[in-house]
Amino acid sequence: MSGSHSHTGHAGSRHRWRLAVSFGLILAFFVVELISAITSGSLALLTDAGHMAADVVALGAALIATRVATRPDSTGTRSYGSYRAEVFASGLAVLLMWGVSIYVVVEAIGRIGDEPELASGTMLVVGALGLIVNLVALVLLRGGSKESLNVKGAYLEVFADALGSVGVIAAGILVHATGDGVWDTVIALAIGVFVAVRATMLGREVVHVLAQHAPANADPRQIDSDLMSIDGVEGVHDLHVWTLTSGMDVATAHLVARHDADPTAVLGAARTLLRETYSLAHATIQVEYAKDASCHEADW
Repeated sequence: MSGSHSHTGHAGSRHRWRLAVSFGLILAFFVVELISAITSGSLALLTDAGHMAADVVALGAALIATRVATRPDSTGTRSYGSYRAEVFASGLAVLLMWGVSIYVVVEAIGRIGDEPELASGTMLVVGALGLIVNLVALVLLRGGSKESLNVKGAYLEVFADALGSVGVIAAGILVHATGDGVWDTVIALAIGVFVAVRATMLGREVVHVLAQHAPANADPRQIDSDLMSIDGVEGVHDLHVWTLTSGMDVATAHLVARHDADPTAVLGAARTLLRETYSLAHATIQVEYAKDASCHEADW
């Protein structure tokens, strides 16, 4: 038995418009923030601009990935299509977030002992505008963040950037109230640490998919047990469950049936079990008999 997915069932493609609108908003504001960071001399503002740049690249990569993922394979060599492109885009988002975090730490260390003159008014205005832009993007991306790892990567990027905007506002207020530029560095470091933590969490999910671990809702041991409970089945082997990309879980299995079992009934029961209990609509199942010597289990 085999199932297939249409592009309409692909989580990333359904939310592509959210990525497109967010990309336009973030790109426009990045230009404004970069110019403001250079003219104000604020590390917190420059850090947020750097993270905005990472957002632009991550959102752009996510947009390209959703297009590549749904593109028909003209080579005939990609049996699963190009759906993994979205996972790689999420991995790029992780690397960018880590890059911004490292940059912030290096810059902060370099500023130890310095007393830069900061334009706190510019920091407050740009920080407030950035927060508004990020909140709009967050509302857009949240709708698809639970379905697509690709959209989730973009969502976390923008979420971290929204926190960065809050940090810029806080730094502007503290610098204006105390006249001490050290607050700009402290806030920048806090933003950097938060971004690193979020990047690590997303990175674990990306590795989970690329390493072909079983989906969180599909424990292979429980699936094995449930398949064994099907009437007529007396053995299960070569069971594999993994995630191709967000919203597309895949499974393969060999079922050993009793000599008097109806293979069509066994196949139908297994199909229903995997689809309704584990949301595994795309599965390849082979039904064989105990005395069938033609099936050889994999030796790895």
